[in-house]
Amino acid sequence: MATLIIPTPLRKFTANQTSFESNGGTVKDVVHELVSTHEGLKTHLLDDGGNLRSFIRIYVGDEDIQALDKEHAVQPGATISIIPAIAGGSH
Repeated sequence: MATLIIPTPLRKFTANQTSFESNGGTVKDVVHELVSTHEGLKTHLLDDGGNLRSFIRIYVGDEDIQALDKEHAVQPGATISIIPAIAGGSH
């Protein structure tokens, strides 16, 4: 089973859950299971075509997964992190 870490800004859509456990075999499976379980996340993570939004990064361990269509395999015990882009800077 893999553990997906939910970032603080998205926890309001998961009833403040900090993580999500999944038996998905790929990163795509895990993310789609997450948004099926917590539908409020879907518009924040996926576009209308079901693809990962361009400003979202997903890591499996230390590896940056650029797109869900890579079918990146998830090993039991893996830690998956969602990293949303953070806007900022000075004016």
